[in-house]
Amino acid sequence: MTNYSAEAVDLNKSFGRRLIFNDLQFKFDKSGVYGISGPNGSGKSTLVKIIAGIIGASKGKIVHKLSDKEITEENLHDYIGFVSPYLVLYEEFSTYENLKLFAEIRGISFNKERIDYLLNKFLLFKRKDDLLKTYSSGMKQRVKYIFALMHSPQLLILDEPTSNLDDEGKNSVYELVKEEGQKNIVLIASNEKNDLELCSEIVYLEKFKN
Repeated sequence: MTNYSAEAVDLNKSFGRRLIFNDLQFKFDKSGVYGISGPNGSGKSTLVKIIAGIIGASKGKIVHKLSDKEITEENLHDYIGFVSPYLVLYEEFSTYENLKLFAEIRGISFNKERIDYLLNKFLLFKRKDDLLKTYSSGMKQRVKYIFALMHSPQLLILDEPTSNLDDEGKNSVYELVKEEGQKNIVLIASNEKNDLELCSEIVYLEKFKN
């Protein structure tokens, strides 16, 4: 059971005159797997970036709380893990070097036991010292999961979580989502049927266009 919550309050996002969504409301306050769905261009990636504190809303806000105490924007990254196709990896570095650099940039501890557990879970332990430029696209996607999970986040946000993954990689992700959803909040932005079947509740963005 989690003591974390994320709530959208009268959320609005526009780019110029183009309305992405309007008066969006939701509250995730129980451990489990939740979904965000909508047609391409409906704002799925935009919304998860707002939730993660990467970009701002035009109006309204996302309120993050831990044990009913609001979390400040500058501390959000301590509680959130974010997996996105757009996350940049350093191709000339090994996985281990990437993880150490990421931990340093984020100001989080490099827990070797936790990292090795995740490397094994995502079938990358034997390749941890190889340069990322030798990895397939699916292997690089798995590295992004380790980035997101290395500090044991309370809220795990997955944007198109199974893109570039083969069946083995997808199964690893689905197993992880179910495991994390038992104790934390997992938020999936996707239109993939198999991804959304994991969700107990789904926010459909097309309902918030007017």
